[in-house]
Amino acid sequence: MQSANPGNRNIKTISRKNTVFDAQAFLDSAGVLRKLKVFKRMEVAYSQGETAESVMYLQEGGVKLSVVSEAGKEAVIAILSPGDFFGEGCLAGQPIRMGTATAITPVTVLIIAKKEMFKVLHEQHALSDRFISFMLARNIRIEEDLIDQLFNSSEKRLARTLLLLARYGKDDKPHGSLTKVSQETLAKMIGTTRSRVNFFMNKFRKLGFIEYNGKLQINTSLLSVVLHD
Repeated sequence: MQSANPGNRNIKTISRKNTVFDAQAFLDSAGVLRKLKVFKRMEVAYSQGETAESVMYLQEGGVKLSVVSEAGKEAVIAILSPGDFFGEGCLAGQPIRMGTATAITPVTVLIIAKKEMFKVLHEQHALSDRFISFMLARNIRIEEDLIDQLFNSSEKRLARTLLLLARYGKDDKPHGSLTKVSQETLAKMIGTTRSRVNFFMNKFRKLGFIEYNGKLQINTSLLSVVLHD
């Protein structure tokens, strides 16, 4: 039986070259029903419980996806970057939004009505292939996140999250510096307290794994925390 040691496999790289479609070409396509919307930082793109009527594509900025329990506890389930789809649950029959999407920076979003998204997925095979690849990559990430929560320490979970947010191993875009993400948000992402995140962030900084220079710089040496048993 294979031992449960996900540390060595949780940082998987899935190239976005096959998951990002040409948004500008899509915008320029004749007859495509879509609209662009700009959200300010901390503005909500959609809220948990709202009717799910569209798929969104993030062109610029960063978006936080979160879920609030009946007891009022919030969990951050993803931080999205340009090239990501979100709100795609409506295509699988979800009548309402299962979470809330909040801009963490000023963002530009392409909003595509559910009916229109079905239409273009059937008619534009290249887009359909890329969308399927994106969804498969998203599912793999969710599985890895669950394994991470079940088997890894909060320190290792934080290190993995920072590396993923910094796009470690992605060769299609620059990586290393993070868009501002609060320690409270990081705590909600990895399932621990803000004070624990603060403790580990200070530890990582002293060890040279991260640096503060206006932005948060993630050094590849942080990978040693993830790989360490």
